[in-house]
Formats: sequence, structure tokens, C-alpha cells
Amino acid sequence: MNDQNNTMPHPLLLTTLLLTASNVFMTFAWYGHLKNLSQSPWYIAALTSWGIALFEYLLQVPANRIGFAELNLGQLKILQEAITLSVFVPFAVLYMDQPLKLDYLYAALCLIGAVFFIFRT
Repeated sequence: MNDQNNTMPHPLLLTTLLLTASNVFMTFAWYGHLKNLSQSPWYIAALTSWGIALFEYLLQVPANRIGFAELNLGQLKILQEAITLSVFVPFAVLYMDQPLKLDYLYAALCLIGAVFFIFRT
């Protein structure tokens, strides 16, 4: 008989992958309209963003449920914030043509501190 744990990724890995994918959708929902729909009325951008955000929620809700079995709420939130920055920086630089700033590094260092403090035992 196959052990189910051998076929499924570790819950923390699965949570991280789902949160990363959901973050890609949410980043585009929040900021993609600034590039693609800047000439459209705000309500068109809002409706488009809601449509994109639906896919984000379809990934984020199961990610948080899976992650909550392994992590406490604070750890789950800090993991989400670290993923958010790791998705946002490439999005800002590569997709939105924003300059890469040293401030992103400083923000990442602050998040590394947050990760340390929330995950220490």
C-alpha cells in the first residue's frame, strides 16, 4: 500500500508554493492595471482586478488552511509577507519597468529579521 505522505509534498512546501502562485495573481490584480488599463475608467480596472483576485483566493485559501496545520498564525502571516516581497520586486522591476532600489534590499533584511523572530522557538 502506498503511503500518502510519499505522494504529497510536505505541507510547508505546498503552502509556500500555493502562496507564491496566489501572490503572483494578487500582485497583478493590485498593480497590473496601472500599466495595462491606465486609460480605462477605474471601474473597469476594479472589475478586472476582482476577476484576477478570484484566482488568487482560490490558491490562497487552501494555502492558508494547509499551512495553519503546521504553522501558527503569526508564522503564516510573516511567510506571506516574505513571499509578497519576493514576488513584488521582480514584478516591479521586470514588468512595471521600475528601477531596482537598494530600499528593496533593506526591506528584505527587515523581513529576514521578522522571519527569524516569528520562527524562533
